[in-house]
Amino acid sequence: MEKQVSEAAARALRIKEQALRLGFDKVGVVRAEPLEPERARLREWLARGFHGEMRWMARDPEQRTDPRSLLAGARSVVVVALNYYTPHAHADDAAAGKISRYSWGDDYHDVLTGKLRELLAWVTENWPAARGKVCVDIQPMMDKAWAARAGLGWIGKHTNLITREYGSWVFLGELLLDLELEYDAGPGEDHCGSCTLCLEACPTQAITEPYVVDSNKCISYATIELRGDRMPEEVAQNLDGWLYGCDACQDVCPWNRFEQPTGEPRFEPREGLVNAPLSDILGLTHEAYAERFRKSAIKRAKLTGLQRNARALLAAAGEGEEPVLHE
Repeated sequence: MEKQVSEAAARALRIKEQALRLGFDKVGVVRAEPLEPERARLREWLARGFHGEMRWMARDPEQRTDPRSLLAGARSVVVVALNYYTPHAHADDAAAGKISRYSWGDDYHDVLTGKLRELLAWVTENWPAARGKVCVDIQPMMDKAWAARAGLGWIGKHTNLITREYGSWVFLGELLLDLELEYDAGPGEDHCGSCTLCLEACPTQAITEPYVVDSNKCISYATIELRGDRMPEEVAQNLDGWLYGCDACQDVCPWNRFEQPTGEPRFEPREGLVNAPLSDILGLTHEAYAERFRKSAIKRAKLTGLQRNARALLAAAGEGEEPVLHE
């Protein structure tokens, strides 16, 4: 047994060291098992309809909360965090829409997936019988729950993962493995304390209570996930200048005073993606849109969504027609 434990510890240490060499900023390892308390909270959130039109969130909560459904025989979850902060700021320009910091550079799905695939290749080179699966947001994994379990940080009152070193400016991903590894101690302390700055800063009061977000009121949801030319009136009238996504709750978080510039150059802002001129967005053709946002997370909103958002911002500023209300 002592030999097995020492082998598991040695494997975990080597995998962590390789993850850091590949550029990840934090890494932890936890047992692949069902997320029991998290599953109950997910079910309650879904029952309250807080997922809005994100119907995929309601598909099979059992699968979403058990990594073994994604990789049969999974025994370990290697959880990684990658800092994406770059020292740039939004301009105060009513003619341009603010874009969420996470999407200024290259699509994080591509960046994290590439690094995790390199890690998996390294694992199978060293342990040829090992099997693994890379998960980055698209797969039904509760990324923040796994990161908290791995001790990378804690889930703040705005529901984002907060790390002591980088604040909440981190992307998360997982590598499922059927290897037995030594597991980290588990969730750390919640350091939000009595702070409620994120709740107070939300322009639409989407954070209905600490640790609970109603997507139907959330600017990020409305400007990215919500389809069609309709936007809820209470959101459309309180966009606070946001064209794509929203960082309001993160911008005021005291832990984000400890941000550090990322070491990943692909997260540096592309031209016109900190603030995007609304007239440029409204004038885009499908061809120009595809070229401008190639390998960018902003593709998630589609051209119709971006142009709807731009019209809503202009209407809120009294410079365009009123946005269509959500029925």
